Amino acid sequence: MALVDFAERQLTLKLVYYGPPHSGKTSNLRALHAAVDKLNRGRLMTLDTRDDRTLFFDLLPLFFRASGFSFQVKVYTVPGQPVHEATRKVVLANADGVAFVADSRADQALANRQSWQNLATNLKALSLDHVPVIVQYNKRDLPDAVPLEGIDRFGDPSRVIHEASAKRGAGVVPTFFALVGRAWELLDTDRRLSDRLGIDSAGFQSALAEHVGVAEPGKITG
Repeated sequence: MALVDFAERQLTLKLVYYGPPHSGKTSNLRALHAAVDKLNRGRLMTLDTRDDRTLFFDLLPLFFRASGFSFQVKVYTVPGQPVHEATRKVVLANADGVAFVADSRADQALANRQSWQNLATNLKALSLDHVPVIVQYNKRDLPDAVPLEGIDRFGDPSRVIHEASAKRGAGVVPTFFALVGRAWELLDTDRRLSDRLGIDSAGFQSALAEHVGVAEPGKITG
């Protein structure tokens, strides 16, 4: 869970992007990194194999201050290939929120389902089954994308779906803020952050938007 130091007035959030191979996890982080003001973003670190698959993880740290408190938001991806199961569990450990990036292409339905089941298994093994998980369907711009009414909602017919075309940057920032909001709500319930820091979820997201140089969360449409 989040590292909170009330004496030093510091908080670190860890967010993880999970999903099958080539679903667009790395594209999400690259687009998010590009959207953040250069003065307020850390270095995007990647390690790819020759076939352009993420081998370990990407790390996107975002730093900002609000309400006299220092916040650090770390954003990771996990490798999608089954052979890297051990690495996925290491990266997922201590996550405060997870964005599951599904592939919208019809022929990737099984890969989506298998990755979702793997995520559920790992969250349970790490005692993180209470951590919020949001779902993004990426590659919505492709001609073979499954219509929303036909997609897998992973056991919850009312599940909110975030649409994206990460390589174009569309839907990336809204997905990120949805994840931040859900993570903050859980932490607020557990740690009474609103009372102790004097900033609620809306205020936190607005401060984050201001400091990373993107649109206000309520005005994001891309």
